[in-house]
Amino acid sequence: MRTIVETPPKGEYDLTNEEIARYSRHLIMPEVALDGQKKLKAAKVLTIGAGGLGSPLAMYLAAAGVGTIGIVDFDVVDESNLQRQIIHGTADVGKPKMQSAKETIKNINPNVKVVGFEEPLTSENALEIFKDFDIIVDGTDNFPTRYLVNDACAILGKPNVYGSIFRFEGQASVFWAEEGPCYRCLYPEPPPPGLVPSCAEGGVLGILPGMVGLIQATETVKLILGAGEPLVGRLLLYDALGMKFREMKLRKDPSCPVCGENPTVTELIDYQEFCGVPQAARQQQEESAELPEITVTELDAKLRNGGIKVIDVREPHEYDVANIGGADLIPLGTLPDHLDELDPDEPIAVHCRSGARSAQAVRLMQDAGFKDVKNVKGGILAWSDEVDPSVPKY
Repeated sequence: MRTIVETPPKGEYDLTNEEIARYSRHLIMPEVALDGQKKLKAAKVLTIGAGGLGSPLAMYLAAAGVGTIGIVDFDVVDESNLQRQIIHGTADVGKPKMQSAKETIKNINPNVKVVGFEEPLTSENALEIFKDFDIIVDGTDNFPTRYLVNDACAILGKPNVYGSIFRFEGQASVFWAEEGPCYRCLYPEPPPPGLVPSCAEGGVLGILPGMVGLIQATETVKLILGAGEPLVGRLLLYDALGMKFREMKLRKDPSCPVCGENPTVTELIDYQEFCGVPQAARQQQEESAELPEITVTELDAKLRNGGIKVIDVREPHEYDVANIGGADLIPLGTLPDHLDELDPDEPIAVHCRSGARSAQAVRLMQDAGFKDVKNVKGGILAWSDEVDPSVPKY
């Protein structure tokens, strides 16, 4: 494995007495020692995202003494982030994540230079942002950015330290086209939009990104030091519920469109289109436009007059968190088994968290012959915003 960061010449990136004291536990390890710590100080690492994975990653890279940490993030801190994004605190709610992350990193290690990119990562700016960094660490949670990071790294010859999380499971690898397979060797094409739920839709154990982010941080430090066996050509699978790790061997795909023998992707493409996101959004808008809808304020008025039946198609554990009083809970997956219990001529309003699952339910019921069934626009989130603020949002 080739060296990413050369040992700086004598006099360049020398450690101060304060830094020698700070990194003393590293300096007494032969695998790190003074030369390795100077490599860490000279290294430039770019993290994509200051969220669940980016939080432990950036904090431990800073503590380890990585000299320059770049962060790409344009989001703001929300209360729902705090259960897993430990770089932010309660006092940071409403702040740009970039600002919050910088403050935390500086508190951990004031010797670290933080370079912020408070903008979306796109095909127009990715190569320009990436070019000055030694290693790119992907902490994203969506396919367009994941493929964008991979292809930009492959084009520039930079290692991509990958991690992903969902519910109780995580993955990690090092995709480095010059030394092994890239992400597209494993997943040449993204799944259809909507097939794989996001963490916001399916949830994630708050501790899980800590585990996977630490693996990413460890792999990054190993790459900088040129030590150990990085996860190049290996996909590490983590099951938190079973507390098990498994490993899959990965091979470089000769027909990979990015790093194969005859690459067809030689410049960054429109990844939103590549992943089918705009088409799916347009299709969903068109389908939603054809569905009869009812607003939460209209539903509230009808409920006061007792003129409509409400069906909640979320899961029971979601219902326990927040619910509209009087709604019948019939999870979407079980709805076909309960249609014969419902009156097809009765006015019915169907709701979920935000309106997506209930739209599926309305289409299913229409196909089954229900004549007056409407989708509750915005779901229980809109109900909390516009009708009853005492109903919690999740």
